[in-house]
Amino acid sequence: MNKRIGLIVYDDFQILDLAALTVFEFANSMQQKIQYQFASLSLDGGPVRSSTGVVIETQAIGFGSYDTLIIAGALLIPKAMPALEAKLKEAASDTKRIASICSGAFVLANSGLLDGKRATTHWAWGRDLQQQHPAVLVDEDKIYVKDGQVWTSAGATACIDLALALVEADLGAEVTKSIARLMVVHHRRTGGQSQFSAMAELEPSSDRVRDALKFAKENLQKDLTVEDLAEHVHWSPRHFSRVFHNQTGIAPAKAIEKLRLEAAQSLIEQGHSSISRIATLTGFGDEERMRRAFLRTYGQSPKAFVHLARLQQDNVYLS
Repeated sequence: MNKRIGLIVYDDFQILDLAALTVFEFANSMQQKIQYQFASLSLDGGPVRSSTGVVIETQAIGFGSYDTLIIAGALLIPKAMPALEAKLKEAASDTKRIASICSGAFVLANSGLLDGKRATTHWAWGRDLQQQHPAVLVDEDKIYVKDGQVWTSAGATACIDLALALVEADLGAEVTKSIARLMVVHHRRTGGQSQFSAMAELEPSSDRVRDALKFAKENLQKDLTVEDLAEHVHWSPRHFSRVFHNQTGIAPAKAIEKLRLEAAQSLIEQGHSSISRIATLTGFGDEERMRRAFLRTYGQSPKAFVHLARLQQDNVYLS
């Protein structure tokens, strides 16, 4: 029996999220029989305008039952849509899987379907999701998260990662590896969202905190301490730590680690392959300390990043 996939959209949805359906389309093209039927859905059906102005035709959500319902995201946090959220909660009881892309997680959360569950969203909205919905266990770094029947993903192109994971759960890894090759994307990305957001979340309003971060970034090879950063901006360590945490949401030591990870990843992407040398240049000091930091943050070792960088370099041709 074919699996029915419904992508739920609403006014000003992010049109890139339609790419998720392409993964299911490729799955169909690679099988001897059609595995998936898919449709664009909305609360009442009819034309729905995307954030680009492009309008797509949709069916009403109540039109039959679906194996998987996917909520599209938007460029901003979607406004509350009580009627849609109620319909979604009603449909969930007859649906095998419920998923969201990007800020679509807020629609799921508003419906109560994320209460007590692990979830993710675009890294820019992670804190907002946690603050607005404290019952949700938000993991800002994951590309996608599965908790029971509920799947959530990061933003933008992560819709493809989510769809690949859904197809893999149905048809296996070999099928999704082939789909990924045809779509010219990674079967599974190395690392989490932090590799894309980098230090973007560290946007303190204080000039002194920004100066301390700049100082740290320029001196990563040194054995940096909170005292070093505080002294640089002429604050006491205690006052510096308090202000830093209030403005960035993390401790100074964690910020230094993020800067070191970002620098290490950049060196790997530039073609450096000596793990010990990278550890020295970025201030980790030794390979094991850097390896543990990579595993904590990205879920992959530095060697995995080096391997991926080599594969990517092998696929770059200059014209």
